[in-house]
Amino acid sequence: MTFEGELARLSRGWRGPAVAAFIAFVAGLPGMLAVPALDRDESRFAQATAQMLETRDFVVIRYQDEPRFKKPVGIHWLQAASVSIFSSPEARQIWAYRIPSLLGAMLAAAACAWGASAFFGAEAGLLSGALLGTTFLLSTEALIAKTDAVLCGTTLLALAALGRLYAEARGGPPAGKRAWLLFWIGLAVATLDKGPIAPLIVAFTIAVLAAVDRRGGWLGRLNWPWGLIVFAAVIGPWAGAVTVATDGGFWSAALTGDLAPKLAGGQETHGAPPGYHTLLAPLLMFPMTLLLPAAAVTAWRRRREPGVRFALAWLIPAWIMFEAMPTKLVHYPLPLYGAVAWLAAAALTEPLGARARWIGASLSAVFGLLLAGACFYLVKLYGDLSDLPVTVLTAGLLAAAGLVGGWLLVRRSPPLAAATALGLGLLGHAALAAGIAPRLQPLWLSARTEAALERAQLLPDQGIAAAPVTVAGYAEPSLVFAVGTATELGGPEDAAQAIAEGRPAVVEAREEAAFRQALSAARTQARLVAAVKGLDYSDGKTMTLRIYQSAATEPTSSP
Repeated sequence: MTFEGELARLSRGWRGPAVAAFIAFVAGLPGMLAVPALDRDESRFAQATAQMLETRDFVVIRYQDEPRFKKPVGIHWLQAASVSIFSSPEARQIWAYRIPSLLGAMLAAAACAWGASAFFGAEAGLLSGALLGTTFLLSTEALIAKTDAVLCGTTLLALAALGRLYAEARGGPPAGKRAWLLFWIGLAVATLDKGPIAPLIVAFTIAVLAAVDRRGGWLGRLNWPWGLIVFAAVIGPWAGAVTVATDGGFWSAALTGDLAPKLAGGQETHGAPPGYHTLLAPLLMFPMTLLLPAAAVTAWRRRREPGVRFALAWLIPAWIMFEAMPTKLVHYPLPLYGAVAWLAAAALTEPLGARARWIGASLSAVFGLLLAGACFYLVKLYGDLSDLPVTVLTAGLLAAAGLVGGWLLVRRSPPLAAATALGLGLLGHAALAAGIAPRLQPLWLSARTEAALERAQLLPDQGIAAAPVTVAGYAEPSLVFAVGTATELGGPEDAAQAIAEGRPAVVEAREEAAFRQALSAARTQARLVAAVKGLDYSDGKTMTLRIYQSAATEPTSSP
């Protein structure tokens, strides 16, 4: 069977969204299982979820003793359900906290395919979902236990349902009796996951379509009275409970401590000028980079078509909003990548011009080689010679995704070029996430420190050494998540006090002199158990973490 015939077979009916979801699953799974817990956001989210399960308080979000009034509770509830089903809070298995993110990426790919198929056909729908599911950004967010993959999936579900209602009103296929319900459920869960982002994107889309079309009767199909009831039923119980539990403190802290600083300036050193997201897009959308010029041409030439118009209404105003915000993180525009995937898939439904082919091939080659070079650079900095085989494999796959995809785009069938680039890019990302990343030992300070504590039988959950562990000079959430909620983050005096009480301490080298002075003042002695050297990549500092136990304690070792 030809490639076109197989594509048609796989895209029929429910198969298209299902295959797109499976592709996103394969793209995200290796890294989800292999990459250690990341700093800082992922470990904060996971630790807060672990505390919910430990305390059974599912309303107020806390990180250790501090209330975490930044994001709504949705991701924590999803993670708590996942950990309860597949693991336990005591096990501290980060993969269990990542399952909602992987499911969010799968939902994003499936929803993208479902929505695009109403405008551009089933084959283009499947390709759009596959294009989105294999992008470097989404397949990376799929392995990180935080809000963004879930936000992308639920926002795309709402927009896909909205798009199908828009298509039906313009002579497209029936949207289905439950499209309005999927819209409101997607919007509500997205809001419970990350606040106003999804409602803003949806509102921009509706406003632009209403302004351009000058008619909005189709919006009545959203069944507003019942839809708002569904939205309130999802959001309301927690919103009311957290308001009562915190005496309104959650809302004031979330607005003035998180949202307002992002709008006023570069929060937490994450400021960047306008154009930041646009410049990074060809890298973060790889291997869809191949079709970006063709997508731009399609957006302009076919802008009056309903599907293209919907995608542009979805993409342009929200992209401008993210570029205008002073605070910029690479994942902010992720829910807009689905609109780009629609336009790229639409481009594949017609012959591509020579200029779009050559520019797309050139971009694809450049960024494929750039990613390949980055693999060698990372291993040179943080790996060793034993990492060379997997590095060559990974770099070769990523370079081939760019080069072979580009060659096929110029010389052969564009759909075949896209499928080849996606397949090679997916394998390259999997090799990078599961093959190279875990081997970059200097980057995984917390995981290596946990392992050293375990070998010395000093982990609290082993029940041998006195608890908790005190840490001085290193406060990354990944170590708190690994070692336990009670982990004491303090100074050298606190570390010395822990030794005096017979508890283990972890001391960063910069605090060593003060730690020794505090030990002398406390008239106690410590025995060095292990030293872990590496890079705290969150702030770029090289660190040496020394693990101590009381000299009065019998040395412990693994059997």
